[in-house]
Amino acid sequence: MASNRRALRERNGAGVASLRGGPIRSPYWQNVRTIKMLIESSRQLGLAAQLTLRRSVLVVISRRFALAVRKKVTVIGGGMTGGAIAQRVVEKGIADVVIQDDPQFAQTLHHGKALDMAQSASWLGFETKITATDGWGDTAGSDVIVCTAGAPRKPGMSREDLLNGNADIVRAKVTDAAKASPNAVIIIFANPMDAMCHVALQASGFPRERIIGQGGALDTARYRAFLQMETGVSIRDIHAYVLGGHTDTTMVPVVSQARIGGLPLTSLLSQEKIDAIVARTMRGGAEIGELMKVSSAYYAPSAATAEMVEAILLDQNRLIPSAVLCKGEYGINDIVCGVMCELGAGGIKRTFETPVSEDERSKIVAAADATKSLIALLK
Repeated sequence: MASNRRALRERNGAGVASLRGGPIRSPYWQNVRTIKMLIESSRQLGLAAQLTLRRSVLVVISRRFALAVRKKVTVIGGGMTGGAIAQRVVEKGIADVVIQDDPQFAQTLHHGKALDMAQSASWLGFETKITATDGWGDTAGSDVIVCTAGAPRKPGMSREDLLNGNADIVRAKVTDAAKASPNAVIIIFANPMDAMCHVALQASGFPRERIIGQGGALDTARYRAFLQMETGVSIRDIHAYVLGGHTDTTMVPVVSQARIGGLPLTSLLSQEKIDAIVARTMRGGAEIGELMKVSSAYYAPSAATAEMVEAILLDQNRLIPSAVLCKGEYGINDIVCGVMCELGAGGIKRTFETPVSEDERSKIVAAADATKSLIALLK
């Protein structure tokens, strides 16, 4: 049987494992007759190997069919963050991207960024398209909309300071975006994010599954980065999450469930070092703003957002901490708060109550209470 498998690999130019790992990329593999011949040749193998091979081929075909029907992502706001998100998404090759912005503020910046990114395709090899628009017609039918519109934080400014100014912007943008793309999933990036999710829910009329706050994914990235810096292990082996709110005082880096290669975080670091990492995570955005001085963060935020977009477009069923209108999670009702969410087609498929300590649970509830207080200040 082993010799038969080797002969099959030599005959067709690649092993079964190459099919399992992703879409067929070689033009030779793209040939339909080649796939048919591969299936016919599998008859030389045992039944289990035949089934594995045929399943792999079907997965490849379904992936290529899905990619043949182009998805569309609209990024509202062409600033540093919006531009970075657009770049990461279009370079993944999973969707066409439209950057929408208001020429009154952006002038032609978003058009320049889109053109610049489009010209990189010849070297990076992505086939998806990126364009810019001042209106909403070109955004129609978007599958995912990322709303980054709003003023960024400046040094010394809290996310709460941005409340009503950004609420007016988000309300107007989401209203127009939802009219153009009534079936879209909207990811909210503008701050204060938890409160802006409430604004988006009201402006769009969408169900809670399709209005998602991005903060938990970003805060989780920062938490893991600081843990990696302290432990020195590969960041791929760090499993730690941030729940609760997306402000300097309401986010909850979960220590009780943090694992490093399966080992409890508390078995590797002292409580003093853990407390320092938690505190630094909670000020992660402020620290970068202080260092950059002229802007806020956009590399890590765009990476986190692009992962969320990919999970939704490709129906990956990823578990990513995200802000959602809670319906009983941790005893929270009708307030947006960060919890563990399963992201896939249509947005949030399920939410989960990650087991946490009593102290962490109380902080998550307090985060929701803080958001409730902010909502009361909305005009």
